[in-house]
Amino acid sequence: RGAAERPPGPSRAGRAGEPSGGLGRLCGPGQRRARAPPAGIEDLCVKRDELSKQIRLEEEEKNKLQNDIRILTERLARINENLARKMASRNEFDKTIAETEAAYMKILESSQTLLNVLRKEAGNLAKATDSKNPTTKDN
Repeated sequence: RGAAERPPGPSRAGRAGEPSGGLGRLCGPGQRRARAPPAGIEDLCVKRDELSKQIRLEEEEKNKLQNDIRILTERLARINENLARKMASRNEFDKTIAETEAAYMKILESSQTLLNVLRKEAGNLAKATDSKNPTTKDN
């Protein structure tokens, strides 16, 4: 083709993430069948293709890992929320147990005090009864 027929700029745009331009014309899949590139360039084209494949595979792995991180981050957030709720509930149980134990101890102390008062009063009644009714055991 003549100079007037050629469009300006590179003759072929590269694939995503790849440079466009000269090597595309020599290493492109359609060009290999029509005419073989010069010696040495074929090796470069093979290495470039291998590298492109490795890049694509690593990009796929990167995307998968990013997705895994997103999923795990969401899961971690849910677990943290559940833990916070459960810890708050446990703290409420601890508070209720402590209050119940304190009330029980007060009841126990009151019971002991009441029992002591009853024993003392029973003793006083017994003494008062004995002193009002002097009975001799000698009869």
